[in-house]
Amino acid sequence: MLYRNFKVALAVPCFNEEKAIRQVINDFRDAMPALDIYVFDNRSDDRTGEVAKAEGAKVISVEAPGKGSVVRRMFADVDADILVMVDGDATYVAHTVTAMVDKLIDERLDMVVGCRSTPKDSIEAAYRPGHKFGNRLLTASVKRIFGGAFSDMLSGYRVFSRRYVKSFPASSQGFEIETELTIHALELRMPWGESPVQYGARPAGTESKLSTYRDGWRILRTIVHLYIAERPLSFYSLCAFLIAALSIGISVPVIMAYIDTGLVERFPTAILSASMMICALLSLACGLVLDNVTRGRQEIKRMAYLAIPHPTS
Repeated sequence: MLYRNFKVALAVPCFNEEKAIRQVINDFRDAMPALDIYVFDNRSDDRTGEVAKAEGAKVISVEAPGKGSVVRRMFADVDADILVMVDGDATYVAHTVTAMVDKLIDERLDMVVGCRSTPKDSIEAAYRPGHKFGNRLLTASVKRIFGGAFSDMLSGYRVFSRRYVKSFPASSQGFEIETELTIHALELRMPWGESPVQYGARPAGTESKLSTYRDGWRILRTIVHLYIAERPLSFYSLCAFLIAALSIGISVPVIMAYIDTGLVERFPTAILSASMMICALLSLACGLVLDNVTRGRQEIKRMAYLAIPHPTS
């Protein structure tokens, strides 16, 4: 079946979601009957795959651990004009899927992010301690470095165009994949949008797979890695400035002594200062070279992105 003449697929990454996957499949099927539903079972040791098959979903097993591995397989295997991705834990309300898909088509966007909204009396049940603060902190970091105006960078509920999906070179392995998805859209200057979605607590008897500190650290590390990879001139120029400032700072006593006596009394310090200044110049040169490499790589990704037409009504 088609929705507005487009093939729309729902891809659900899940791990041990036996108690939630039936609700996710049925809720989204009721909200948009035209959906082709794929469940990507990431090494579950319960009956997640069996339950999903019984509900009529196409189940694909992914042996490589981590949500990033699932998304990489998902983007490779699913052939659709529009791809809806949602976590398999039944925390996202399904009825918003039609509005999100319509927004992507009507506004000619490449990604629509489900911006989570939770009533105040349900926040403690929906979020583990530290998750909401960590999300705000990490989202603000990405906005500061890469621009954009995302309000919920880590949402697991998104809608993608085909050309987004087929131009995304996923490299993340775990929950940092949402960060990579966001920065990919920003770096290629893709049109994107947000749509409010209701976010609630997980079904009773299930646990979140997200570790507050371990995965938070991995997400932060991914932001730094992508900053170096996508903005090398900015990063290496900052390093060059800091090294040069320190070099000048330690050279001041040597220069003052030379002015007073005409002698270089702290020769080791003078050598260290000169060496650090050379390192600063090398850092700046590395930034300039890598900036050209990055521009070429971005142009290749941009051409791959433009080679696929956007779905139009």
